[in-house]
Amino acid sequence: MAGVRETAVEPVVRGEDGSLAEQVWRNAAEDPDAVQFIRPDPDPRSWPVRRSGRGGALPVTCRQFRDDVLALARGFLAAGLANGDRVGLLCRTRYEWTLVDYALWSIGVVTVPIYDTSSTDQIRWILADSGAVGCVVETADHAATVDGLRPELPALRESWRVDNGSLIELAARGRTVDAGAVDTRRYAVTGDDLATIVYTSGTTGPPKGCMLTHRNISADIGNATVVLPQLLHPGASTVLFLPLAHAFARLIQVGMVCNRATLVHSADVSGVLDQLRRFRPTFILAVPRMFEKMHDQARRTAEDTHRGVLFALGERTALRYSQALDRPGGPGPLLRLAHLLFDLAVYRRLRAALGGRCRMAIVGGAPLGERLAHFFRGVGITVLEGYGLTETSPALTANLPTAMRIGTVGRPLPGVRIRIADNGEVLARGQVVFPGYWNNPDATREALTDDGWFRTGDLGRLDDDGYLRITGRTKEIMVTAAGKNLAPAPIEERIRAHPLVSQVMLVADGRPYAAALVTVDPQAWQRWRNQHGHPGASLAKLRDDPQLRAEIQDAVDQANRTVSHAEQVKTFRILPRDLTEADGELTPTLKIKREAVQDHFADDVAVLFRGH
Repeated sequence: MAGVRETAVEPVVRGEDGSLAEQVWRNAAEDPDAVQFIRPDPDPRSWPVRRSGRGGALPVTCRQFRDDVLALARGFLAAGLANGDRVGLLCRTRYEWTLVDYALWSIGVVTVPIYDTSSTDQIRWILADSGAVGCVVETADHAATVDGLRPELPALRESWRVDNGSLIELAARGRTVDAGAVDTRRYAVTGDDLATIVYTSGTTGPPKGCMLTHRNISADIGNATVVLPQLLHPGASTVLFLPLAHAFARLIQVGMVCNRATLVHSADVSGVLDQLRRFRPTFILAVPRMFEKMHDQARRTAEDTHRGVLFALGERTALRYSQALDRPGGPGPLLRLAHLLFDLAVYRRLRAALGGRCRMAIVGGAPLGERLAHFFRGVGITVLEGYGLTETSPALTANLPTAMRIGTVGRPLPGVRIRIADNGEVLARGQVVFPGYWNNPDATREALTDDGWFRTGDLGRLDDDGYLRITGRTKEIMVTAAGKNLAPAPIEERIRAHPLVSQVMLVADGRPYAAALVTVDPQAWQRWRNQHGHPGASLAKLRDDPQLRAEIQDAVDQANRTVSHAEQVKTFRILPRDLTEADGELTPTLKIKREAVQDHFADDVAVLFRGH
């Protein structure tokens, strides 16, 4: 298809004129007994447990949530928070995160989320740049970090700690404040008031504070709800394990409240599969890496139980079945029969890992490989890939159950207009586009065109039906010494599809050819070394092993066949360990910080180009 340069979908709903917190009061009035949240194993020291169920999962109704929000909002008023003040929120994904968010919104205060894994320098920057007057932290370590920064944060007056009862004490202080004062403040909030300042995780440079208004967020989730009724509706449920500091997870939080669906917070990422089996959500929100790991784990389990051949046949059938769904007439009778048999033998086990009720998932943050998308749709879990940025509240486009094209990030949501600039950059406009960066007019001018389009920094193309395909990042385009332009994402994605591979980073800028740094998945490594007679051996010791290199070379060869000669990876280097967020090599959403990786593994980069 030749493609088009611009496409748009008219808005179905407009952003609300008031506070996002208004929905909390509306829910309590219209359906007070609907279960809005489930608190897994709640700690009464963090927020009161008022009903039976201590030590087990505790449901929170719409009425209870309104009462909790009101109690904490009165506490924040007692602490002297004024309309427009900024308050930091340094905490993992848990009920108290959402409670603080809505309590602040109900009195016109701006929430400033901070990833719980942020470094001291990042916390200092965010609290200082935002001028935060208060900060809610989760743990003693967080509290110690913030207390240590107080001399550099003159605006910071007070902090509250979640896990030691500080929020309970704050709510107790609020009993001296009339409940009507919260109503007065809530009614005064307009849709154009700031709801939050979200600092981009940033693969380069200090984070920038994206200002998002109540209207930005309500317009985004309102229109998404209209086109995704299969996901967001009363009776729907999800286990949310991505960090709420990320705008995508935050949007789902707002969507669950707006639709009186049930949200389960899961702060312990390592225990997510247990939570999914326990609470059996109807859909999940995840990053592509989770699905890569699910697929690889299922294959390893099958091989370990002598069912490897069955899994391989089931995988092939799932791919063929999903691909046939996109063709006129759909799957034929023999393929349908084979699919039914493998559903009984293979696919149900995979769905059971997500609780058994989950038939849809939303992914974002990175591209999902087409093969993986077809595989999961073939086993009965439709993975809807979407696209957006923090600056766009964040969702711009999405594949829908009724309008899906695997390999793309879907068509614009209602109210969004997408344009492809002459240089291939994706531009966007609509109510979801932010007003600018906090305290950074130069960056705002850079991000917005003179006629109001937001420059996403992503390269893409639209097909004739308006589906958007992301092809790379403008800032990540690499130019070899021969002057060839390379977009690293496509070939990195294909190499990463190999079960042994965890991360891939292309190195080509100013170089004579493209090369790659590759990391090995820690779980896959343990299995591989045992199978090849190296039990207990470290990756650092065996990374040049001919058998290991041959397997990675096979992944590289397969990826090279999908790109032009100039884009092909000529050589690679296996790194001695995986990339980590703790070492500053990955963002909280698992994007590679390329400069940091090249700096940390400079010797390995040198080996790639030795003699040139």
